[in-house]
Amino acid sequence: MNKVLYIKANIKPEGQSRTFRISDNFIEEYKKNNPNDEVTVLDLYKEGIDFLRPEDLQAVFGEKTEESKKHPILKYAYQIAEADKIVIATPMWNLGTPAIVKAYFDYVSVTGITFKYTAQGPVGLCRASKALIVSGRGGDYSNPITKELEMGERYLRAILTFFGVKDIKSVAAENLDVIGIDVEKIVTDEISEAKEIAKNF
Repeated sequence: MNKVLYIKANIKPEGQSRTFRISDNFIEEYKKNNPNDEVTVLDLYKEGIDFLRPEDLQAVFGEKTEESKKHPILKYAYQIAEADKIVIATPMWNLGTPAIVKAYFDYVSVTGITFKYTAQGPVGLCRASKALIVSGRGGDYSNPITKELEMGERYLRAILTFFGVKDIKSVAAENLDVIGIDVEKIVTDEISEAKEIAKNF
């Protein structure tokens, strides 16, 4: 049995996120193909993820014990470290991700839990072998002119690689805010792509 951590980050009311339409369909298809796997949904806004504060630093940088797994911040680091597969669904905001996503990765970037430093450089400690990044974008950020402006998926790929995840795939629905574009077709097409990925994820 694999543990799948499904991380969601969108402030829109339930049912209005196009990003989640794609990622939820992926998860449904994944469950059909892997009925014995355990899927844990982590909605960052419902969790109330916040920015790190001075009083949190001792826990993050201090000695880790068995009790650390119950700490209100460190528990997230242990959770992602112990996941076998990771799915992250978040829209592009202002060329990156919503701030809560970065706040979450500040929570989980903990030496000795998700990575460690060695004489040869940093080494990822996360168990996950695979990850999927699902994002909705208002414009086209995959063409040669604009792709360098996209910093959401690029950041997520970088941090997941830093944690030791080697197989990272992505599904991006683009041009969702362009007037005159058939948005429903774009979303539907990306749902189909996500379902295909789910069959071998």
